[in-house]
Amino acid sequence: MKMQSSLLPQLQQKMKLSPQIIQSIEILQLPLLALAERIQQEIMDNPVLEEMVEQTKEDSSVGEDSSMAEESSAQTEWDDAQKKEVDRLGEMAEDWSEYYSKTMVRKSVLSDERDQKQEALENTAAKPMSLHDYLLGQLSLMEVPEHLFEACENIIYSVDNSGYLSVPLEEIVCSLEKPVSVEEGEKALKIVQTLEPPGVGARNLQECLLLQLDNRDPNYRLTKDLLQNFLVEIETRKYPLIAKKTGYSLEAIKKQVEFIRTLNPKPGSIFHDETIPYVVPEVKVEKIDGQYEVFLIDNANIPHLHISSFYKKSLSESSIDSSTRQYIQKKIESAKWLVDAIEQRRSTLYKVACKIVSMQKGFLDEGIHRLRTLKMQDVADIVGVHVSTVSRAIAHKYIQTPQGIFEMKFFFTGGFQNADGNMESWESIRQKLLEIVAKEDKSNPLSDEEVAEKLHASGVDIARRTVTKYRRILKIPSSRQRKEY
Repeated sequence: MKMQSSLLPQLQQKMKLSPQIIQSIEILQLPLLALAERIQQEIMDNPVLEEMVEQTKEDSSVGEDSSMAEESSAQTEWDDAQKKEVDRLGEMAEDWSEYYSKTMVRKSVLSDERDQKQEALENTAAKPMSLHDYLLGQLSLMEVPEHLFEACENIIYSVDNSGYLSVPLEEIVCSLEKPVSVEEGEKALKIVQTLEPPGVGARNLQECLLLQLDNRDPNYRLTKDLLQNFLVEIETRKYPLIAKKTGYSLEAIKKQVEFIRTLNPKPGSIFHDETIPYVVPEVKVEKIDGQYEVFLIDNANIPHLHISSFYKKSLSESSIDSSTRQYIQKKIESAKWLVDAIEQRRSTLYKVACKIVSMQKGFLDEGIHRLRTLKMQDVADIVGVHVSTVSRAIAHKYIQTPQGIFEMKFFFTGGFQNADGNMESWESIRQKLLEIVAKEDKSNPLSDEEVAEKLHASGVDIARRTVTKYRRILKIPSSRQRKEY
């Protein structure tokens, strides 16, 4: 069989997004702060893009002042002779003060330098101290036997962010340059466990809580007994059983359990606080004359762009060469695409926000229990865009409402048809579940089956297993754990 290659023409249709559409999609789904960063980068990369600065009254008066100066120049010529005399007297005064200024200038420069450095130091945020540095600082002030010091250091470096010993003590002992026995390692661990914050260096929750007890407390023995032998019963609130086994009264058990709840289960967490994300809403909803109005509040973060008139004018000049002209035209087109994409983003976001507000008026009036079911397809059909456009428009964007600040995708939720024939969202059901649990008798809390029956009585047909799922999502304890004696 003979093998050969040949060229054959083939007609084929393909759909391909233009660069303008790709850029518009990217701009649409960017959150506010990311968009501001993207615009600043475009201003640096594209010389024809300029940020429009609002002209203040002082700036607008500059032109008027210059024209007035020209008109008054003729009137000021006659007093030049008088000014010469004043200047001569001023020179005499300067001669006398020159000596003092020379001696003082060096001192003022040095003081200015010191002031600037001091100001920079005062305005610089201090680096937060880590848990390991805090523990090592305490260890350096203690009288630790020389053969245990290295073991103490390695134990400190093995403490995790919560304050617990994350590595078995046997491994730490074996990894030392000068190995010590396990008994010596236990002594080193006891030294570390005496450091602040109380409970650091523990190997489990029980040990962590026990380390935080003070043996001078009159109730120390009872609290220690509860932590050593009845931690599971405390979690399940079996207080009568604990009282029966210990011989203490129910009130004494409840008092010490409340004290145990004040102990810190994660002593190292004070050095590793979770960063709270900074949320900037892009849309604001206000009630004006009984009607909800939608406003875009991106003006403070998004600069107003325009194309430089200098480069526009340079295109009409015949002195520039073709390559420069082509470069400027390309940059101007890129700038126009960016400006159009930003305006299209604002327009799409405004239209979507208006439809959300009009469809969720009950929520704005009364709260979460009036949140109605809403699909992105419903908003897309009304606005006249594709559902993917709505998804990109609301991605990572927040709206400020009379009920608080919410992510825009919060308003798109599924639901079910209640007994009245109306659609009710899952969020409203969770809100009703919270209200039922909040109003229950804590001495006889409701089971999941009883909660489902109460929801059914209010028109919500829901299964017991669904109530259990929502209760866990909302981090509501079980009926046994909610029981109070």
